Formats: sequence, C-alpha cells, structure tokens
Amino acid sequence: MDERLAAADAALKAGRGDEAILRLTELLEAEPAQPAQVYRALLMQLYRAGRQEEGVRWGEAAAGRFARDADILNMLGVSYRRRARFPEALATFDQAAKLSPGNPAIQSNRGNVLLDMDDGVRAEAVFAKLARAEPRNSDYQRQLGRALLQQGKTAAAMTRLRQAVALKKDQIEAWLDMIGYENEMHHLAEAEALADKALAANPDHPRLLDAKATVIRRTGAKRRCEAFLLDLLPRFQDAAWLHAQLGAIVTDYDPERAATHLRRAAALEPDNIDRLMAVIECLERLRKGDEGANIEEAYQLAGRALALKPTEPGPLKILNELLIRVCAFDELEKLGDFKSLGRAWANSNRHTALLKQLGQVRTLDDRYELLEQHRIWARQVETTAARHPVRRPPPRARDGKIRLGFMSSDLRRHPVGYFALPLFEHVDPERFEIFCYSFYQGEHADMMQEYFASKSAAYRWQPDINTPAAAQLIADDQLDILIELGGSTHMNKLDVMAYRPAPKQASWLGYPHSAGLSTIDYLICDPHNAPPRRDLLIEEPLLMPKSWIALGRMVFSDSLTITPGLPGDRNGRITFGTANNPHKYNRAMLDVWSQVMRETPESQFMFIRPEGGSASFRRNLIAEFVRNGIAPERIVFSTVRGAHMPFYNEVDVSLDTFPLTGGTTTTEALWMGVPVVSLIGEAFYERLGASILANSGLADLATEDKAEFVRLAVNLAADRDRRLALRENLREQIKSGPLGQTKQFARDFYDMIARAVAEAPA
Repeated sequence: MDERLAAADAALKAGRGDEAILRLTELLEAEPAQPAQVYRALLMQLYRAGRQEEGVRWGEAAAGRFARDADILNMLGVSYRRRARFPEALATFDQAAKLSPGNPAIQSNRGNVLLDMDDGVRAEAVFAKLARAEPRNSDYQRQLGRALLQQGKTAAAMTRLRQAVALKKDQIEAWLDMIGYENEMHHLAEAEALADKALAANPDHPRLLDAKATVIRRTGAKRRCEAFLLDLLPRFQDAAWLHAQLGAIVTDYDPERAATHLRRAAALEPDNIDRLMAVIECLERLRKGDEGANIEEAYQLAGRALALKPTEPGPLKILNELLIRVCAFDELEKLGDFKSLGRAWANSNRHTALLKQLGQVRTLDDRYELLEQHRIWARQVETTAARHPVRRPPPRARDGKIRLGFMSSDLRRHPVGYFALPLFEHVDPERFEIFCYSFYQGEHADMMQEYFASKSAAYRWQPDINTPAAAQLIADDQLDILIELGGSTHMNKLDVMAYRPAPKQASWLGYPHSAGLSTIDYLICDPHNAPPRRDLLIEEPLLMPKSWIALGRMVFSDSLTITPGLPGDRNGRITFGTANNPHKYNRAMLDVWSQVMRETPESQFMFIRPEGGSASFRRNLIAEFVRNGIAPERIVFSTVRGAHMPFYNEVDVSLDTFPLTGGTTTTEALWMGVPVVSLIGEAFYERLGASILANSGLADLATEDKAEFVRLAVNLAADRDRRLALRENLREQIKSGPLGQTKQFARDFYDMIARAVAEAPA
C-alpha cells in the first residue's frame, strides 16, 4: 500500500479527519489515477468536515474519471446542494438515479433538492414512492409532509408529519416542521402546544426548547419568554442558542444585558455568523455607556463578518446599517447594489432596512425602484393579514364625535412626540376623542408620555402584544380614522395597518416615505413638501394648508439659551455644521459640502453626533474631506447624544443633508438662530427642509440646484449682518409663523381630519 494511503487510513482509524484529508489530497494530486474507493473516501471526509467547496472540486474530478459510479455522483450532488447549486445538484442526482434506479439514498437526495427548489409536486412523487416502499421510515414520512406543505395540502401534510413522530418520537425535524407551520400561520397557541408535546416526548431537547422560545416571542410576550429562558439558564449555561434568545428578548428594555448574552453566544459558537451578527447589531444600537466605543467595537467585529462574505439579507442589513453609521463608503459598495439589496430586504420582510435606502437614491429610476421595494414588502404583509382578518364589532352608537387614533411607540420624549404635542395641547374635546396605541418597550413612562395619556380618551400601552392582537385591539375601539406615526422605525408595528383596523388610515410624521401598504389611504404633507410628481407617493396626499408640523412648546422653549453674538466672531472663522444622522450622508453630499468649505477660506465643519466617539467614523469622514482638498484640522467633532442643543451656539450655518433632508435637526438649528441651507429634490423626503424653511420665512435658503446650494451657503457665511439678525430674531419669527402658531396648526389639522372622515369610504 502507498505510504500516503496507509497514513490516511491510520488517520481515519484514529479519528483525525483533517489529517486524512491532507494525506488523500496529497496522493490524488500527485497520482490521480487511483481507484474509485480512494475518491469516495476523500469525498466522505470532506462532507463530514463541512468543506463543501472542496467537495465540489474533488467530486467533479472524481466524476470525470468515474462517470458511471453512482456513489461518486451522489456525493457530488450532495456537495452541490450544500453550496446551494440546486440545478446542478438535481442534474447530478438524475444521472446517479439512472445508474442505480433502486438506490433509495439517491432518490431521497433527489427529493430533498426538489424541496430546496420549491418543487413540491415532483418532491411529493419521489417521497410518496419511497414511503410506499418503506411505510415505517420516519424520514420519508416527514419529507412527504414537507412536499405536501409546499403545495398547500395542509391536512395531508400534518397527517404525514404526525405519522413521522409516531414512528420515531425523536424525529425532531418533523416536530419542528409542525411547530414552524403553526407559527407561520399565526396559530401561536397551537404552535406552543405542539412544542410542549414535543418536549414531553423529548425532554430538554435544545432545538425544541429554542423553538418554544421563538413561539413565545412571536406572541409578543417578551417578559414571559424571558422568564422561560431564565428558568432554563442554570441547566444550559453553555448553550449558545439560549444566550442568543435571551439577548434578542431583552435588547429593547435592557440592551447592556443583551450585549452580555449575545457576546457569550458568539464566544460559544465563534464560527456561527448569526451569533456574530447579533453582537454587531446590538452594539451598533447600544446607546448606554460609551456609545462611540460600542460603535467602534461593532465596526471591528464587522471586519470578521465581511471576511466571511455573507450573502443572506439579515447579515447584509446589519452590516449596511453599521457601515453607513461609520461612513465606510468603500465597504458599503461591496455589499451590493441599490436594487438587489433593497429587494432582498423587502422580500425577507425587513422593511426597517429601507429607511437607510432613502439617503442613497441618485436617479429618478432609483426613486421609483424604492417605491417598488416598499410595495414588495407590503404585498407580503397584506397577504398575511388577509389570512387572519380582524373581527369587526357592531357599529358604535354615534355621539357626534370623531374617534381619532394615533399609533406610535414614540409618543414620549422623542422627536415624534415633540411634533405631535400641539395636537394634544389643543385638542377639541367637543369634536374629537383621541385614542393612542404604543408598543414602547421601556419600563417606565416619561413625563411626556404621561401628558399624552392624560389628554387621551384611552392610551393603550401594550409592550407585549403581537401584530394581529394589536390590530384587533384597535379594531375593537371602533375608530373613524387611524394615523400611524412611526413607519418601520424601532418598536413600531407598521404591519398592523395591513389589517385595516380602522375604516380610514393615514401616515404622518415618523417615516418620510410611502410605507407601501395599499391599506394606508393618506400621507399627511403640505404644499411645500408634497412631491410635484404625484406617482412618487403611493397614498393620497392629505394636505395641511401651510405646514405639516408645528413645534411643541414643551420642547421648543425659551429655556434653550442662544449665546449672544456670532460664533464666527468669537472663533475668528466660520463654522458650518450638522447634527443629522449619518444614514443621511453620502459621498455626493460630502463633495458639495467640501466645495462650500473650499469657497469659504479658513472655515471649519462641526459634526454634532454621538458617532464622533468612534475613531473609524472620524477617520472615514476626514478622509472624504481630505479627498476634496480640505485639511483634516478643519473637521471637528462634538460627541454628544440628547443634550446637543447648546452646540448650535458654535455653528454659524448648518448645511442640510440630501437627498434625505433633515426634519427635527432643521427645526432645532433654526430655533437656535442658525440658518440652514437645503437642497430640494423630487420626492417627499427630499423636500422636508424646504417646507420648514418656507414656514420659517427663509424660503430663499432652499434650492433645487447644487451650484446654487454652494452659492447660498458661501454668501450666507459672508453676510454677517444677516446671520446676526437671524441669531437675534429668528426664534420670534418662527413663533409668529406656521411652525409656532400651534393652536392654529391644531385647528387646521383637526379640520383636515374631519374632512377626510366625511369623504366617501376608502
């Protein structure tokens, strides 16, 4: 026997698989004319080691030499399947089946790849034949059940799956198939009962415990799920799945503890990309402690993740959000193109990822593509909602009042709350009853949330509720119109709107784009930000007469002190600045900002952002300005979250982001006497700044032309008298205009809603 073959044989007998692979590959590379059994041995070891790419390469080499060896073709087909090369896998299994038609393993593998390809009809034929030949084979019964499920033959499918577990109670995959089906259909009580039954047959099986936790999470009962998992923790201290579930459960209300669990899960399974991505996502969202350090740690971990070349929508979404946050534009481009990424997220029910697309549009085609991405998501959730319609209560007795619902988890100390405040300060109780719905995960109500509740006929705070139950809760209140204020932002439940719990429905405030749902009738806007192209909105525009927002005095108050004089006089140089979120940044925008600085000698730019604590954020942004001829020392960072308003006293002129323009930040800058220059685009989200400026008496500071944007900013920097006048008088000017006249704003808003309710039904 060849000594390399003998060494491989000895390694195999000793359980040293990697060494056996090394010896076999050395032999075959040096002397490829070996018997088929040598190739089979190598292919089997590569399969067991999970080295599927090498399995494909060596399987193809083996098949080239032994084209009529059914076992080699079968193993090559398995390697193709593991690499998701399904058509090649199927063709290879077909070839193997012709050579060995009675081989059940080949037929089973062929059936499995048909399931991978969603070809339930042909898969059913394969597994029905196998099950007839071996009716007590639990695996065949289970796969036949899966094939039937793919075709919507639910009753027959569940019969086969139940038969599989009756034949073999530890047929875990069949239990999981049944639980997964009930979970997918929102039959959550049935899914949990199945999980309990499976666990009774297989006590403490980790995958079944994991499945039960997932079902409980789906019900929305996060605290109950946490209690279930904590009860398991003493017995499963080193179970990565348990730490991962705990981290996911508590992340909204105890993010620091979530980070601890998720780090533990990643340490226990260092090669599991999902564990790594969960840590990255948690750190990127973690606002407590040293936020800059959290972002920096996430970015360093992202390097490991990128090296694994992820292709699934979930990891790509997490990486996209992080890379945007640290302005890593080169790495962002490598993730994928605008259309492919957006559609992957939409098709996988990741609507929240689409917010980050708004700042990346370049062309009119991009704008229409973004609308389609929202529609793709919407069609899926509308299909789900149609399977589980809400129960409509009998009509309520009419008392002349309009029942108006606001659905948002941000009716608290949050920008959405700041702008909604005037409607609660000036509600007309003779005409309207206000109902509020919040899914906020915080443990305690803040002062603003308590105020909103005090002004409402009902304030339904339901942190542990799932989407269908939330829709039913709202339907039971028999509203005349429901307005969602959160879009797809964190802790909101936009998909509730797909159930149409109210006869009329609208979007306002929280998400500057059409949500995508055909069940949302209106998008509230104003004459300045309504898109000239009507087809850039899915909903009907519901127009306020002047401004779509007003400034709540509880937040926009005179207690926010404006430092007398101008920062340019104090510092001896002009300071441009922004407090806008980095998801609104892009290279084209930074190029224009750099041009403004080049034409304003000695000026500096201040970023008022918590990301300033991240070395990578600072380095990446400075590099963009240096690329445009701006010296590094002219870029400064004020690292702050929340208490940022005083920093506007150090800014002479604020430059707006584009194409996604500022909203809250623009109003804050103007309130502090800082003028803002804005670029106007085609879509709603590109016109927010223009609306705010027009309603502040500064319409001349918004333009549709980039060269004019530069000219306006440069001229404003040179016009000390105007900047001083604005610093001293702009706040009073705002107070006397549409943004400051909150009582008139509320009257206009409620009149608009009354007209919408009186119109023919949607």
